[in-house]
Amino acid sequence: MPDFAYQGRDRQGKTVKGVVNASSASTVADQLIRKGIVPLSISEGKVSDGFDFKRIVKVIFSRPLPLPDLVMFIRQMYSLTKAGISMLRAIEGLAENASNKKLQSALKDIATQLEKGRSLSASMADHPECFPRLVIAVVHVGENTGQLEESFSQLSYYLENEQETRKRLKQATRYPSFVLATLVVAIFLLNLFVIPQFARMFQSMNAELPLITKILLGSSSVFQQYWWLIILAGIAGWFGLRYQLQSKQFQRRWDKWKLKVPAIGNVLERSLLARFCRSFSVMLNAGVPLTQALNLVADAVDNQYMAERIVDMRKGVERGEALSRVSKSSGLFSLLVLQMISVGEETGNLDDLLLEAAEYYEREVDYDLKNLLAKIEPMLVGFVAIIVGVLAMGIFLPMWGMMEAAGGL
Repeated sequence: MPDFAYQGRDRQGKTVKGVVNASSASTVADQLIRKGIVPLSISEGKVSDGFDFKRIVKVIFSRPLPLPDLVMFIRQMYSLTKAGISMLRAIEGLAENASNKKLQSALKDIATQLEKGRSLSASMADHPECFPRLVIAVVHVGENTGQLEESFSQLSYYLENEQETRKRLKQATRYPSFVLATLVVAIFLLNLFVIPQFARMFQSMNAELPLITKILLGSSSVFQQYWWLIILAGIAGWFGLRYQLQSKQFQRRWDKWKLKVPAIGNVLERSLLARFCRSFSVMLNAGVPLTQALNLVADAVDNQYMAERIVDMRKGVERGEALSRVSKSSGLFSLLVLQMISVGEETGNLDDLLLEAAEYYEREVDYDLKNLLAKIEPMLVGFVAIIVGVLAMGIFLPMWGMMEAAGGL
């Protein structure tokens, strides 16, 4: 039998990896799940700690399943299970009509595994690029409790809200992104085509140039000689960032920095807290144990800095501390949300009150997004004004000097 290298997470959220001798990857996944390990990747062959070009390329270019495709799949599964269609028939039908090739391939494999007697959640765990751990966990609980239809309903509601939040964030940042991209292109064109024309004119007149003009001419010279190197450096930097983001330590610093960005950081933080509260509510409502739910929610927030603080909350709960206490010590939540968690813990309605907390944060995010452009626009205008002012002074100051010299003659 071949060796299979695996990576996964245990019940405490720690990353584990190793090699298992088994007949197939599906058998490995079953063994890991029985041990309480959620498999993240399973591949045939031994673990290699050296330079692996194929793995690096896969890391850089890998893309998770687009959220709209996942939402559509969950909606369809809810409708089919509600109609009483057998699981195998539902998966086979969706595999035939799936528009996303990655999802289609995953569903075909899941249908094959279902025919062999594997559970739906275990089969989905073989495809972490398509199905997040939170989705797999809720489906697993639905299978064990006989409420799979309700599980798909909860996931559909959660993912639709997540999709709507992401759309609002993209709409709010589209204009600033367009302005900055246009400014970068304009700087390239000015340095390559416009400033060199003035440089030749200043050289022919043998004029004394101010410092700001010399700086502009020097930067233009660099652009003209090394424009290809600047483009290559930009591309290499993008790929390098993609690769470095696989490192937890770098990812943590990057995610923490994003939350500190003026105007945008506060909106991102509230959006992540809304995601935490809603996904935590879904987990508890589905019957997932508290500590395991915190573990899964730490992955769901998609922010390594915030995930580490949520894992610290889980460790506090495991030590016997109350959820309200560890929530307060985390420093993540507002006073109102802490009160909701405390009341929910006392009354046993924690999932309902977490849902209210999520709606509270979502209302704040919605309000902030409506006013985000008003906050960003003055900063953008000021930044563009500085760039234009530097260019104007660098070009026109020596021209005014030459005009004054000519007038004096």
